[in-house]
Amino acid sequence: MYRNILNVRSWCVSAAFLLLAPGVMQAADRNPKKMRVTTAAKRAVHTSNANSAAARLIAIEANTLYDEINLEDIGLSRKAFEYAFKGYKYLMAHHSLNRTNVLSICDFSQSSRNKRLYVLDMEQKTVLINTYVAHGHNSGSEFANSFSNSPSSHKSSLGFYITEQTYFGDHGNSLKIRGLEKGFNDRAGKRDIVVHGSEYVGEDYLRWNACSGRSYGCPAVPAAETDKIIEAIKDGSCLFIYHPTKKYISRSKILNG
Repeated sequence: MYRNILNVRSWCVSAAFLLLAPGVMQAADRNPKKMRVTTAAKRAVHTSNANSAAARLIAIEANTLYDEINLEDIGLSRKAFEYAFKGYKYLMAHHSLNRTNVLSICDFSQSSRNKRLYVLDMEQKTVLINTYVAHGHNSGSEFANSFSNSPSSHKSSLGFYITEQTYFGDHGNSLKIRGLEKGFNDRAGKRDIVVHGSEYVGEDYLRWNACSGRSYGCPAVPAAETDKIIEAIKDGSCLFIYHPTKKYISRSKILNG
């Protein structure tokens, strides 16, 4: 009988080990590398949640400002301002702007017959300038619908720019702008894309023409307003050229950063 009892005990121990083995093996299988992966995954989720919350706050702030400045009344779309504001906040956070009080938006979703350039004072929450602006010759006629970063394309380039210094060139007083988005506008300097004045933009031209004239890709403004516009935005402010092109909206590192 004693031998039988030992046999029973031995069987129970073996059975218990078999039941516990998966847990034991799992515990033994745990290693620092897997633990690091798990921790990294948790951090990624936390970062994603934080970014989503920040994006929601920026969207709320943009919508509030849009209403406060009454931008709908002067034709700027809410979506264009929301994207512009998001990029403006991104550049501020990265200390990229020398002048943080000015935000300029070219809304190329609109007809060139419209006053689609908006220069905003973000501190005073006012519109400094609202006037006409031309798009590139090969971007479209009345409406811009095609954009490029390529030399000699004679098309406008979408995205965020920082204004730089002025110079006196073929078009008189002009302003250099630096494209910040690789693949979209970073060749602006090589293409001589600048803010300059022109007689083919403005109310006088539109009296005799169906739409504004077109540039070689520059955001050309009315000649009579050139000095005022350049003075308002020069030396390190944010300029955003907008169009709801899906390729740009989905791939812009600034908008999706």
